[in-house]
Amino acid sequence: MSHRSRRLILIGIPLLWLLVFFFAPFLIVLKISLSDTAIAQPPYVPTLDLAAGWTGIRDFVSELDFESYSYLIDDALYVKAFLSSLRIAIVSTFIALLVAFPLAYGMARAPEKWRPILVTLVILPFWTSFLIRVYAWIGILRSEGLLNQFLLGLGVISEPLQIMNTPTAVYIGIVYSYLPFMVLPIYSTLEKMDESLLEAAIDLGCTRISAFWLVTLPLALPGIIAGCFLVFIPAMGEFVIPDLLGGSNTLMMGKTLWTEFFSNRDWPVASAVAIVLLAALVVPILIFQRQAERQQEALK
Repeated sequence: MSHRSRRLILIGIPLLWLLVFFFAPFLIVLKISLSDTAIAQPPYVPTLDLAAGWTGIRDFVSELDFESYSYLIDDALYVKAFLSSLRIAIVSTFIALLVAFPLAYGMARAPEKWRPILVTLVILPFWTSFLIRVYAWIGILRSEGLLNQFLLGLGVISEPLQIMNTPTAVYIGIVYSYLPFMVLPIYSTLEKMDESLLEAAIDLGCTRISAFWLVTLPLALPGIIAGCFLVFIPAMGEFVIPDLLGGSNTLMMGKTLWTEFFSNRDWPVASAVAIVLLAALVVPILIFQRQAERQQEALK
């Protein structure tokens, strides 16, 4: 097999994967978002008829409208849901970073024989169903839960705290669920860091704190950025955690999307919500990657 054939196979397999499991479903959702709502099964009327050939495409383009997308702007509910999701995702990502960085730093500085055990402990929660782990937090955070009983037993509080069905419970659930996605990329970069760089910085007059800010943190930045993306992206579209821990008062795009699909049965609007959410996540990532590539090219 020639070098060119091996290269085509190496590139073609992931491209085929993206085509089948990302691009094709994306086109289906996009088509539904441009359809008309109907009381039928399925609950929409397609405006694009591929069976009609070029005539169907011409009719689709001539009658194209973005009614579902304009509805998202006109209804304040969707704007509030997007802003609420954005706020919760940003705060959760920041809290996860504050918790994950010391943990990853300690793992990277631990004796080498202990590192595989520590990594296993970080990913150990994934051995249990995600849904079960979220349900477990209900038993911990509710008024009669383990946390309130523990605090009441210590005399820290005089009456149970109301944590369930609040944004605090959502933050706890998201940070707990996605913390490994923040820890592992940061640990991967810190574990490869040459400690002689810190020794050189200290020999040149830096304190340990300044050496951390000038050496450790910049070298860990790729892992930090990767971890933030891995936490922020699923947090923006999260449905299970706000539904179980946040209650009906927590407004997020994931819950809104589920409601439109299964309760209101408005598939075009639900698909439009999904497209907008996807664009809000993918476009900044592509822009960031492009800027990173330009910086690397400038350094060469």
